[in-house]
Amino acid sequence: MNTIPMILALLAGSALAQSVPEIRFDSAANALQLPAGLYLGEVAGVATNSKGDVFVYTRTGHPTVTIGTMRPFAHGGSRLFQFDRTGRYVREIGKGTYAFMAAAQVRVDPSDNVWIVDEMSNTVMEFDPQGRVVMLLGRKAESENVPARPFGTGNGAGQPTDLFSRPTDVAWDAQGNIFVADGAGNARIAKFDKEGKFIKSWGKRGAGPGEFANVLSIAVDAQSNVYAGDGGNKRIQVFDNNGNFKAEIKAVANPQAMCIAKGANPALYVSNSNPWNDLDVAGEIYKLSLDGTVLGKFGRAGKLLKEFSAVNSLDCRVPNTLYVGELANLRVQKLSLHE
Repeated sequence: MNTIPMILALLAGSALAQSVPEIRFDSAANALQLPAGLYLGEVAGVATNSKGDVFVYTRTGHPTVTIGTMRPFAHGGSRLFQFDRTGRYVREIGKGTYAFMAAAQVRVDPSDNVWIVDEMSNTVMEFDPQGRVVMLLGRKAESENVPARPFGTGNGAGQPTDLFSRPTDVAWDAQGNIFVADGAGNARIAKFDKEGKFIKSWGKRGAGPGEFANVLSIAVDAQSNVYAGDGGNKRIQVFDNNGNFKAEIKAVANPQAMCIAKGANPALYVSNSNPWNDLDVAGEIYKLSLDGTVLGKFGRAGKLLKEFSAVNSLDCRVPNTLYVGELANLRVQKLSLHE
């Protein structure tokens, strides 16, 4: 076996890693205070609203489900919790809702409506700020049979339809259009208008422009460009508002989670993280400009504060403050960046 190319590749990767500035940061201890007897499971989603309240969508139930070669995860017991800006527990939202099967993500839109994405019920559900259900996208099957095929297999294209196969994330543009990453069972992005009417979808399984191995994270910038985390192909693809391919960003290995910080100099935060077993993933979080230039990175894989394992969600509503939801460490970290 010729080891020279491998050594050169490792050295090149090491040199690249050393050239990226390290961003100093702190992680708040006990950022969220849960009542006695209440615990977080795998944290699939964390998001904040305009008041600083924190919403956590977590897989806390049992039994577990194994899908192909994936690690088992909680099925049938996901819960949505709200905390105030100080981290004090406020309430549970949607308790007993039929769609809460296997949490994939939570997001808060510009009007402070709370949206959950549930992978196993194949639904995206919107709650108003008072916690009332106001919209449901997708549909839970009449008889729910968890597929036995491995993650990311099948044709992946989906049909131009408003039904999902294991959706993973949701985002909005300035006009209120809704973009759903229908990205684990299918490999596409579905677009709806602000009333929930299906408009179009794009993507299929593959490695070319506009094709995906999977779509596990999604974000939309102020110009309504759509950023799709194509982790299986180790890239982020950028599209215009109608799904036309514009560019790809290959600065991070696996964009498992993303968020865009607004402002005069918007930044894209991306977690180079994998749920369970990708040895190429180091666990750090990157800060990029929207053209893909790497501005810095912070953190590493591990279980201590300021370390990360299987980051599935990022929230960056407040400048230099990030909330990080971790599947494997069963927690939320609140980070303060020093730049």
